[in-house]
Amino acid sequence: MIRLGAGRLDRLVAVGAHCDDIAIGAGGTLLTLCLARPGVRVDVLVLSGGGSEREQEEQAALAAFCPGADLRLTVLKLPDGRLPARWEEAKAAVEELRGRTEPDVVLAPRTDDAHQDHRGLAKLVTTAFRDHLVLGYEIVKWDGDLGRPAAYQPLSQEVAERKVRLLQEHYPSQRHRPWYDREAFLGLARIRGIESHARYAEAFAVTKLTLNLGE
Repeated sequence: MIRLGAGRLDRLVAVGAHCDDIAIGAGGTLLTLCLARPGVRVDVLVLSGGGSEREQEEQAALAAFCPGADLRLTVLKLPDGRLPARWEEAKAAVEELRGRTEPDVVLAPRTDDAHQDHRGLAKLVTTAFRDHLVLGYEIVKWDGDLGRPAAYQPLSQEVAERKVRLLQEHYPSQRHRPWYDREAFLGLARIRGIESHARYAEAFAVTKLTLNLGE
């Protein structure tokens, strides 16, 4: 398996359309990075769930997924499932985030995600963060939109198990969903691990990547 390091990561941006998107798609990567880089700054923007129990869940969850990090979380109140109708507000929020951050890596939904909120946010991010490495995380769902990812972050068994435990612990409002269970999360991580010669992994889509192999 070909491996390319990203150098020292001091600042990270993560965005989600809904509370729990980031944790589902990239929770293991957040744990891996934050455990390896104490004090790393993590700026998080979530477009919906503000002022509800979901915001409280997100605050507690991301604090657990980003141990020791300088975490800065913003949760807005855009309606779930209606991002296309609130495009200007979403665009302004992403552009405001870009104006106050200069991240080494951006974690965002995939541009080909079947959910309209995820897909719309992904397109806004790739426009606003033009000169940054944007990794598109995947979210297992009913739509069956998982494809062939281009990048993988291997996860230790401890981190993979911890991710699943935190998802179950911090998002009780989602436990009723038929796909929200240990088997789904750990099963996908195992498949991505097989693809990347690891036990477990999270996978990402990469729209554009510039190499610098001469330094």
